[in-house]
Amino acid sequence: MYCPKKITKGLLFLILILTSLTTINAQDVIADADEGAKIFKSKCTSCHFRGKGILTGPDLEGVTKRLDNEWLKSWITNPNAMKLTDEYAKEIDEKFPNDNMNPVLLSDGDMDNLIAFLATDVVDDVKVATQSGTKAEDGMSGTNIMIILISILFFIIYILTSVKNRLKESLDESSETLAESVLSFVNVNRNKMILGFIMFIVVLKVIFNLLMGIGNTETYQPVQPIAFDHSIHAGDNGIDCNYCHSSARNSKTSGVPSVNVCMNCHTKIKEGPTTGTTEIQKIYDAIGFDAATGTYIEGYEQKPIEWIKVHNLPDLAYFNHSQHVSVGGLECQQCHGNMQEKTVGQVATMEELNKISFNKEDGVEFGHPTLTMGWCIDCHRQKEVNMGVNDYYTEMHDKMKNEFGDQKITVDMIGGLECGKCHY
Repeated sequence: MYCPKKITKGLLFLILILTSLTTINAQDVIADADEGAKIFKSKCTSCHFRGKGILTGPDLEGVTKRLDNEWLKSWITNPNAMKLTDEYAKEIDEKFPNDNMNPVLLSDGDMDNLIAFLATDVVDDVKVATQSGTKAEDGMSGTNIMIILISILFFIIYILTSVKNRLKESLDESSETLAESVLSFVNVNRNKMILGFIMFIVVLKVIFNLLMGIGNTETYQPVQPIAFDHSIHAGDNGIDCNYCHSSARNSKTSGVPSVNVCMNCHTKIKEGPTTGTTEIQKIYDAIGFDAATGTYIEGYEQKPIEWIKVHNLPDLAYFNHSQHVSVGGLECQQCHGNMQEKTVGQVATMEELNKISFNKEDGVEFGHPTLTMGWCIDCHRQKEVNMGVNDYYTEMHDKMKNEFGDQKITVDMIGGLECGKCHY
């Protein structure tokens, strides 16, 4: 029998299910602008600004308002093909002939995230795209503390001597000067033993501090042949560390960028905000570039830039950047500090690294000076092994999970303290 009420209920139920599925699917594809900021920082900031003018490519402020999202996706994934078929792409290519943009291969989700970020209002790309951190605060040194304590001690001795002399005067006894009171105290045999023991401990402490200071390079900041300012490049412009130190992901060393890497930007950027043309001219002198004509000098004898190494490990120690960056998932700031806030290269202090947000999130707190053996061990004992994105180690990680269960697996538990891992 025909029943309108049953049919109506069925339709309502079907609509409810379809609405729920649509809502779930919509939630699944919501773009994350914060994730897009990270992609922009790693893929785009070497050539493009947002709201700060032209770099080697066009400024991307408000690009989503001018261009269709599908056009942007096509341009990002295959710019060379777009130059052949699209009139606006040809116009961009003619306007920026040195912006030889390579295809950027992203997943659909990452592409949506990037475009979502480009659609946001420009506030401060650097703050959005980089992890916030703090500079090391200057505290009172141990020497100043010791001077204050000694001053307080002498003041107490002076007060006690004054009180003693007042008591002696009340008993009609002769008073003593401060020096006489100290000598009379020292001449007691028991006190000699106590003072001798204290001096022995103080001397041992001084010798220990001197020995522990050998090889300690914290705050080391040599004068470089070019005053490269990290705060301008990695800070203001948000250039990813790995753009210049590209071998950190797949090599033992992080590498020093060649002059060609510098020229990717400085064929167009010929004047800096702090030193004008002085430091940039040193790059041109090294490679043979005529800034006036914007051309390379034929037959020029190039001169390599003699950078001074900042982070020096002794020959007896082995360190591999790719093992820590690609496998361990460490961020540059966790060992080098917030270089985006500094000028030329510098060895970060233990106190500064303890304030880095990445280290706080990983539960790593250093108790030894930077680049010492104790510093490395501090991290290995606290840093949890990254098992989420290391496909090469999947089988080994599965075995560790079976062995340790839900226990936190730190680097020292998988051989991170074995002597042969770091020493030949």
